Order: sequence, then C-alpha cells, then structure tokens
Amino acid sequence: MTDTQSSQSTPLADELDPERILTEQFHRARTHLSEVPPGLVDYLRLPRRTINVSVPVEMDDGHIRHFEGYRVLHSRMFGPGKGGIRYHPAVSPGEVKVLAALMSWKCALLHLPFGGAKGGVACDPKELSEGELRRITRRFISELGDNIGPYTDVPAPDVYTDAQTMAWIYDTYDQLHPGENNLPVVTGKPRELGGSAGRTEATSRGCVYTAERLIALGGVPGLDSLQGARVVIQGFGNVGRIAARLFQEMGAHIRAVSDSGGAILAENGDALDLDRVEAHKGDHGSVVGVPGSRTITNDDLLALECDILVPAALGGQIHSGNAERVAARLVVEGANRPITPEADDVLAARGIVVLPDILANAGGVTVSYYEWVQNIEHHSWSLEEVNNRLRTRMFDATDRVVARWRGFPQDCAEQGLCGDLRTAALVEALDRLAKATLQRGIWP
Repeated sequence: MTDTQSSQSTPLADELDPERILTEQFHRARTHLSEVPPGLVDYLRLPRRTINVSVPVEMDDGHIRHFEGYRVLHSRMFGPGKGGIRYHPAVSPGEVKVLAALMSWKCALLHLPFGGAKGGVACDPKELSEGELRRITRRFISELGDNIGPYTDVPAPDVYTDAQTMAWIYDTYDQLHPGENNLPVVTGKPRELGGSAGRTEATSRGCVYTAERLIALGGVPGLDSLQGARVVIQGFGNVGRIAARLFQEMGAHIRAVSDSGGAILAENGDALDLDRVEAHKGDHGSVVGVPGSRTITNDDLLALECDILVPAALGGQIHSGNAERVAARLVVEGANRPITPEADDVLAARGIVVLPDILANAGGVTVSYYEWVQNIEHHSWSLEEVNNRLRTRMFDATDRVVARWRGFPQDCAEQGLCGDLRTAALVEALDRLAKATLQRGIWP
C-alpha cells in the first residue's frame, strides 16, 4: 500500500470504550502482582470521589446555556489529587474516571507526592468566545468549591485548556479564599502568576527524554540513536508541535505531521520545514497545504514507514482495525490511551515497541510538581534547573520500567501473561501504591 492510499479501518465494537480499556490494562498488570492481596488490588482501581456539577453560563447573546462539569479524585495515597481539566464535547464521567486512574498510576510511577485526579467540562471551545470560556471556567471552579485546593486537589491544563484557563482558575479560587497563598492551587499558570519555566514544553520533553533513554538502554531493536531517526507525529497541537521541535533538535527528521484538518507528508522523503509548517497553521488553521508537502489521510500517516511514531492527539487512534499497518519501530504515546489493548497485542507480535502513556507523557505532571513546590516555597527555578531535574526523573522512571520489563518471565506469552512496557509500567506503579497502602493501613 502506498503512502497516499487510505483504508477504511475501524475498530471492533466497544473496543474504544475507555473504561473497558482501563479494565483490560489493569487486568494484565495484576497477573504480575501475585503477592498483593486481591481485594487491595481492586481498591487501587476505584476512584475515591466523583463530582458532577451543573455549569449554567450566560452566553454572549444573553441566553443561558447549561454545561456539565466533572471532577474525579482517584487517590490521595501520596498527596493531593493532581490532574488536568479538559474542555471537549466528548468529556464524560467514564472518560474522566479512567484518566484520573491513569494519573494516580503516573504519579506513583514517577515518585511524585500526588494522587490522581481529572476533570472537565463537556463543551466545544472552538464554538465559544474567550468571554464564554472564562465564565464557564469561573462557574465550574466555584461549583467545585473546596473540593480543589493546594493540599486537596490541584488541577492543570489538558485538552483545549491552557495557561490562560489556569489563570482564571487561580483568580477564581483566590477570590474565594482571600489572605492565603493560593498559587499552588493550580499548575500550568502563566509565568507572571507563578508558572514554572519549562511547563509548556514539559509533556513533549518527557516524550523525547523517555525515547532517548529507552533507545540508549537497547530497548528498540534496529534503533541506536535519535540522530537521523525518522519521526511521524499525529497531532500538531501543543504536545505534538513541541515534540517535533525537540526531536529535530536531537537530530531526528520529522517526516509527517497531522492535525484535526488532515495530515501532510514531506515531499521526496525529505524532512518537513517546521518553521513553514507552524507559519502555515497559524495563517490557515491547519497544516494541510504547506508548500513542499502533500496531503495524506490520518490512516496513511499512522502507516508510514518510520523509526518513531508519536500519537499526540486523542485516545483510541491505533486499534485492531489499523494496528497491522503501523510501520514504526517505536511508538511513543504523547496522548493518553492512543492505543487499545487489542492493538497492543498486534504491535507486540510484530516487534513494535510501545512507550506507554503513564511513562512517556509524564513530563507534564512532573514539571507541574516542580511548579507546585516553587509556589509553596515562594521561589523560582531556572529553565536549565527544571529541565535537568525533569531529565533525571524521566531517565530514572524509564530505567525502572525497563528493569521490570526485562524481569518478566521469558515465556510470558505461553503463560498467558502480557510482558510489554505498558504492563511493566503499570506493575511498577501499582506495586508502589499497594506497598504504601499496606504500610499506612486501611483507616479506621
């Protein structure tokens, strides 16, 4: 199949259901946790608190519109809840519960003093003005009340939210809690309001650091360096755009990128001119049509021959309907849940290595932790210090996951056990959570 041919690939029925995906991934990990009491393992999967709120907002034309908002606190085993707030039409209680659980395991894996949380409002930011988004944010935060706080639950940016959204969150909370140091209530803020150097690029930088370390550890057959590596990136938003730049700085060649408007491939096998791509997207709202590129479909982008594929869009992008076509050596999950368990099996059988989301995209929450610490201490760190700390922590987590992975039985498949990096990362996180729970004891 050529680069420009497309397929009508579709996943199996219910394969993309986020709760089903979480349950399956959890089940695969728990088979390696035989020393942990079964009831305790199940406890680690369940959320501690789920909140649904009504968000009535006066729109620009004067009419009142109602939105649904959600916040799930999954765990406070290691500290306050931590997790993003997303604005998207598909936000649902089930999705938010899954993402909160992933955040718990991500924080445990990275040894961060947080539990997992997640939130969101079901809305379409592309159809809303800045004033409407501001009013949605302020009402949502006021409805959550003291269910968020610097030592209770600390939000951050996520899909279609950014530093400006976090500034509104901070200001709203600060208005409701005068006389206190409220800067740590939210991370990902503008630098002028206590945001950390390096936070905007942190998720992308974490993807690059974990890929760099995995390759250095010999974890990707046929790939010994990022220098000269051919990279394809699905999603040219904040994570994908910055990841493209960082991979390029490491000597990689960005072969293709995509956004919600379509995908483009560099002509004649050359690398894309990222300056030209960003300028075109700024002028036209999409990467499609960049001079020196040709338009392809999303399915074709995922099937391009490359060394590294970075799905940095939404969940469920690689599934049973298209996993056979993936032609990368390494898939780095910049997004949350971009690969279904069925696709994981296909990729593993074909020798394609996957850097899982709870490791690969943990750079964001790691630098959020650094911002939280700086806010508490009324101090700020340099960009160099933040990046050095991030690199050390991402390397350490990658080392532990690879060690766990290589410690799995050689005949995992024959024993009915999954032995991929995702399972290794989950086992590493769940084992730490289980030990901490047993040490603390179940109250009362």
